[in-house]
Parts: sequence; C-alpha cells; structure tokens
Amino acid sequence: MLRPVHAALPRDSEPELVAESLVPDDADAVPGSTRPIGAILAELRGLDAAQIDRIVALQRKRGMRFGEAAVALGLARGDEVLWALSQQFGYPYAPASRQGLNPELVTAIEPFGARAEAFRAVRSQLTMRLDRPGAARRALAVVSPDSGDGKTYFAANIAIALSQIGGRTLLVDGDLRHPRQHQVFGVDNSRGLSTVLSGRSAEHALHPVPQLPSLFVLPVGPTPPNPLELLERPGCAILLRELLERFDHVVVDTTAAVRGSDAVVLAAKCGAALALARRGRSRIDALQTLVGLLGQTRAEVAGVVMNEY
Repeated sequence: MLRPVHAALPRDSEPELVAESLVPDDADAVPGSTRPIGAILAELRGLDAAQIDRIVALQRKRGMRFGEAAVALGLARGDEVLWALSQQFGYPYAPASRQGLNPELVTAIEPFGARAEAFRAVRSQLTMRLDRPGAARRALAVVSPDSGDGKTYFAANIAIALSQIGGRTLLVDGDLRHPRQHQVFGVDNSRGLSTVLSGRSAEHALHPVPQLPSLFVLPVGPTPPNPLELLERPGCAILLRELLERFDHVVVDTTAAVRGSDAVVLAAKCGAALALARRGRSRIDALQTLVGLLGQTRAEVAGVVMNEY
C-alpha cells in the first residue's frame, strides 16, 4: 500500500527534435466508446447471435442489466463486465482474460483493489500540486535513497494511473545503471534513452502498451559506460522539453541515490520530483539527504511517499 506524505554535447550530435521520430502523430488518447455494452462483451467473449438473444431474453424477463444477465447465464465474468463498462467510460485497464501483463502492474490488472486506489490517491495529490494554472509543465522524476525501495514499481503504476485519466502518458526509464522497466512491460530494450542521448538512434525506441492505449514506454536501451555524463548533457533537457510538448504526462524512473548523483541531476532537468521511501527499510537520514539535495536544484519536490511491502 502507498501512503502519501506530505561536459558539453557536440552540436552535431544533439538530439534535436528527437521527439519527432519518437512519437507517432496518431498516438492520441482513446476516448470513451459509444458502443453498447452488449457489443463490447460480444466482441470480448466471441458471443454469437443466439447467445446474445439468450442474454437479452433473461434481461427483459428479470429486469436485469445486460451485463448482469450475461454473468447469470455464465456467458461473461464479472471482471469482463467491469472492463466493458470501462471502455464506455474511457477508463483503460486490462481485464483478466486479456492481461498478459506483469503482476506488478496492479493499477492495470487490479484497478478496483486497495493498491490501485492508493495510487489514485497519490495521483490526485500530484495533479493538484503540479498542474497549477499558469505553471510551467514539468516531467516527474521518481527518486529513492536505495535500491529495493520499490521505485520501478511505483513509477510504472503511477504512469498507468495518470494514463487512465486521459491524455497521452510516457514512462521513461532513466535508470541507466540498473534498468528494469523494459522487463516489467516486456518491451524491446535494444534502443532507448541511452541511444537517443548518445545521438545514435531514436527510431523504434518508444513502445505503446497495447492493453493501455494512452500509455507509452521509453526504455533505457543498452546500458552505457557513462550514465551520469549522458544525463548531464544539454541534450537530455532538450529531449524532456520536446517530450513534454507531445505528452500530457511524463514520468521518469531514476537510479537509486546510493548509486550516484544520477537521480538528482535527472530530477533537476525534469522540474519536479517525488521521493519514495520503503517502510521499515529506508533510513531517515538518507531520505533527508536526498530531499535536501533536491532542494538545492530547481526541481519542485512534490512530496514523499511511503511504500509499504
């Protein structure tokens, strides 16, 4: 459960307008559907005309809703009815029958559970603090003092939660030392942030998440020998500015602070940071040091979240 608490880059290799090749023009958020729930369920379950007629007959006989009748006849499950309703109301998540997602992605596979609700609570706090009228748009860096604090888990799920309120959302794996988002989402990691920042390739680096049509993932790519230097280059700030122009929300996973200054450098370029601590494990002095370092940058510290395992 989560509890909210309060060296220069050569000019010819700068990733100018890299977002042009990263982001497809038609990568728009999917709005709610105007299709009736019966049509959505029929497509999901492969129901034929005779089965639809049986559902409608029971619906009329007992004064039930279509989904209730389908469940009563064993032609649909309750979670599938919820998913069909979510399509009508533009709330994307993956139903049990279509998941194929990592079990860590609780906001996608258990959208009505306690953990997903905790992420929604954090999301509400973040949007109120960072989306103020007239404020400059910023990416959100998720930082933590140590490895094993749950930072990758948190970044992935808060990105999903943001994508579920509409607008395109991008999750960037900025942990250039021990990346894991490509494993969590099962995407190709041959190209990514490292290849973009080094000026090697931006093509095919960004991956849509099929089950969550408003969400995209930019993995790390090959682990570089000089992660901090790549992040300190002007091209990193250029890339983030361009991505903010093309996405409504940008969430950046970072390296644990114990492994170097990467997280603080990246947070400064993002413009906002959220610190994550693990209950019963994170040391108060390490967390205070990290928040103090963030306070010396231009990044706004949006808050601290306690991750309970």
